[in-house]
Order: sequence, then C-alpha cells, then structure tokens
Amino acid sequence: MATISNKYEGNLRTQAQHLASGNTIITDAPVDNNGRGEAFSPSDLVCAALGSCMMTIMGIVAERNSIAIEGMEIETTKIMVADPRRIGEIVLTFKMPAVPYTAKEKALLENAARTCPVALSLHPEIKQSVSFIYED
Repeated sequence: MATISNKYEGNLRTQAQHLASGNTIITDAPVDNNGRGEAFSPSDLVCAALGSCMMTIMGIVAERNSIAIEGMEIETTKIMVADPRRIGEIVLTFKMPAVPYTAKEKALLENAARTCPVALSLHPEIKQSVSFIYED
C-alpha cells in the first residue's frame, strides 16, 4: 500500500501528500538549477530527513535512558557536487541544550544519530559530517 502520493504541478514544482495524515510538502527546483527556489528542493528534503531522523532516534534513546534533549537543534548545510549533480556532503551541527551530559550519555546520543535509518540508507559516497556542541 502506498504511503505517499506525488503530483507534478508544472514549473519545476511538485507536491507530495502523506496519505495517512493528508499533510503535504511542496518542492521547487533551486534557482541554480532552473527553478524558483520558493520551497525546499528535493535534495533539501533529503538533508532535512537526515536531521529529523537523527533527532527522532536520539529522542527514542533519550526517553529510554531519561536523558533530556528538549530544545536540541541542528544546523544543516548541503554541499552539491557536479558530474553528476548530486549531494556530495551533508554537514550537521547539533546544538545540545545546556545539560551536564555524562560521557556515556553523549556516546549513546551520538551513536543514535549516526546510526539512524536515513543515515544508513544514504549512499556511502555522500559524506555525513556530524558534530555536537555541548554547553555543559
């Protein structure tokens, strides 16, 4: 059974609908690839999916181990390469809340991020540069 329905709307814009919830996402081709750049590009969504997946798996680990991560943020940078045009690197910088994490807690959270399903699904040629900033 399908989980997503996509529709091409013209002018390099698509709409994807999550069938279970009805939520929609619009994509535009980026300006540097003949688009309007008025919404996430498909490759932006790949990067956003990686960050969201990392946070979700970290959340599961945090709940299991009573670790506070509310307020955690990620800044993500997508680096495109040519020949062929594709994502070459995704740089993710986690900004952790001001909590005195133990070394064990940091290791659990960082391993959860790096082993989330999206991270493991991306082609190995896409470099995933992940760093964590702790404000202990």
